[in-house]
Amino acid sequence: MSISTADLYDERGDALDSLSLQFQDIGGRVAFDGPVRTIRCHRDNALVKEVLATAGGGAVLVIDGGGSLESALVGDLIAASAGDNGWAGLIVHGAIRDRDAIGRLDLGVKALGSNPRKSAKQGVGELDVAVEIGGVVFRPGAHVWADADGILVEH
Repeated sequence: MSISTADLYDERGDALDSLSLQFQDIGGRVAFDGPVRTIRCHRDNALVKEVLATAGGGAVLVIDGGGSLESALVGDLIAASAGDNGWAGLIVHGAIRDRDAIGRLDLGVKALGSNPRKSAKQGVGELDVAVEIGGVVFRPGAHVWADADGILVEH
């Protein structure tokens, strides 16, 4: 990412939504951006694993886990798969696990926190639907930018 979110907001202002909810920087890459892909799932990461095993093309997967910290939606193996398949980053409105291992990957990962508990693997969820997190809507195909200052998305 060549421009900071602060500078980008100064340039584009109200054309962007700024997510006020505070996410932790967990991946080895703090700044990342790309077109949005989305998954809405609750304590079930089978769809997340399936999608991140496909070519990412520099996209950012926004995972709406409803803010639940009860179990992890992404672990080190799934995150490594994302990096290997060309995803720019993950924004997880929920928990991850394997924090140290994910921190060594060249992948942007922002999440609310971590929990060592595994998620269910039933495949329950919705792919590429608009998701709302903290009052900000993430639509598939919109562009998202993330860095140490926060997360911006075009509307």
